[in-house]
Amino acid sequence: MKIKPFITDRIQTKHTSFKVDLNLENNVTFINGESGTGKSALFSFLEELAVEDKRIRCFNYLDYKKSYKNSIKRSKGKLFIIDNADILLDDNMRSFIAFDGNNQYIIIGRNPTGLHLNIDEVYELQNQEIDGITLFTLNKSF
Repeated sequence: MKIKPFITDRIQTKHTSFKVDLNLENNVTFINGESGTGKSALFSFLEELAVEDKRIRCFNYLDYKKSYKNSIKRSKGKLFIIDNADILLDDNMRSFIAFDGNNQYIIIGRNPTGLHLNIDEVYELQNQEIDGITLFTLNKSF
């Protein structure tokens, strides 16, 4: 579902020899890809950024037994970054996120079903090395 991002349209951060530069075109950005492409590394860099930027909240498989669902539903004006979405998001949460007009999402997983996304709203994480720095960007999946 194409809704323009309202928290931010770009995330940039740097961690040692890694640089993240993500252009966000929609309110829900779904990132998929094979194992070993850097998705979990990206999540950890964004977790570090969240310490400085209180608009960002991060959840992954470690939060499975916590009340992250209520936290998302009660929040306004946040950018939620969810790793391991296939574990964390049930059908009800996917539907809630798809129609949430109060927050923005970056969702990392393998299955975008239930988020009401078009094919051009699903991205793969791209990484390339430039002068000893690994740059993470988004590339449309299809």
